[in-house]
Amino acid sequence: MTQYEATPGVIDLAWGHPDPNLLPVRELRAAAQRAMDRHGSDILEYGSTAGSPPLIDFICQRLSETDARAPSSAQVVITSGASQGLDLAATLLLSAGDTVLVDVPTYHLAISILADHPVRLEAVASDADGIVLDDLAETVARLRHAGERPRLLYTIPTFHNPTGRKVSLERRNALVAFAAQESLLIAEDDTYRELSYDGPPPPSLWALDGAGSVVRIGSFAKSVAPGLRLGYVTASAEIATRLATGGLLDSGGGMNHFAATVLAEYAGSGDYARQVEHFRAAYRAQRDRLLAGLSAHLPDTASWSRPEGGYFVWVELPPGITADALLPVAAARGMAFLPGHRFFLDDRAAPGALRLAFSMHPAEALQEATAHLGAAVDQLRAEAG
Repeated sequence: MTQYEATPGVIDLAWGHPDPNLLPVRELRAAAQRAMDRHGSDILEYGSTAGSPPLIDFICQRLSETDARAPSSAQVVITSGASQGLDLAATLLLSAGDTVLVDVPTYHLAISILADHPVRLEAVASDADGIVLDDLAETVARLRHAGERPRLLYTIPTFHNPTGRKVSLERRNALVAFAAQESLLIAEDDTYRELSYDGPPPPSLWALDGAGSVVRIGSFAKSVAPGLRLGYVTASAEIATRLATGGLLDSGGGMNHFAATVLAEYAGSGDYARQVEHFRAAYRAQRDRLLAGLSAHLPDTASWSRPEGGYFVWVELPPGITADALLPVAAARGMAFLPGHRFFLDDRAAPGALRLAFSMHPAEALQEATAHLGAAVDQLRAEAG
């Protein structure tokens, strides 16, 4: 279920959704009218399989400002969101029996998308700085020795979901070099690039890659609105062509041409850049309020991440408290979260961790939610003696 349904009396921090009060309703309404006036019935046609040329041009221009390297138009494919970008890559770039590596914890619904394909999933360790390269190398060697085919690595190096971490430039370069050396494709989930709160984001793996090893998956769900269902892939021209000429996109099953044309009109007016700044300011304040609340209400034996971007904070609970035991107690007090084991291939992993999303609720609600969380933790500690 991807549509949020509010539970009365519960501040639900499980959902990685935007604050609905921040969405650009007026600006998109005006952009839709301008797009209809400019393009007439063409906006209601199927559109190009690779996507709306004006939107592709905007993506190239925007990435020239926010990344270390801009793609050419031949290296971009518009998708109906980041999830379709990952699904397309798995469908068209993998073969049955291939192994997909994921550094855990990772986005739980990406695990679900990959599990829909006839591939094996293999976990790789990560730390506070991202994927552990020694473990990646050992895993690839072990799999190949066993006759398996490690083909693709799915990773979120920039404002990670669920931990919020940002992989260092040194480790990014090492990862890209390893992938090129081992003929390993990287599916880089770059969904949160625009939501950087403490300075510019680091270069993407795609921008650092000179061997065509990286397929970068981007999205407009977080920088504009999820209901548009629009994202993009940047890849080598060869891979981009393969993605754009697959059966699904060729049959009109790709991006929504109407929405893409409206978004291109919206972006070209300057509204996109203004909206991103609006999101950054609001989410920075919401992040800071959540972190302040955790400091005020959780005991010293708990710890949490301090993300420089994105939507999420990863919390490690005091020893002896599990997220599954805490959740019903917290919900009874008026807040909810997502248990950490949901982000692993092994459901028994990280029993004492949880993810909090600060994007959807205003600062006052986040302060209240952390008070409820702290009270629930205190209750379980008292019951344990």
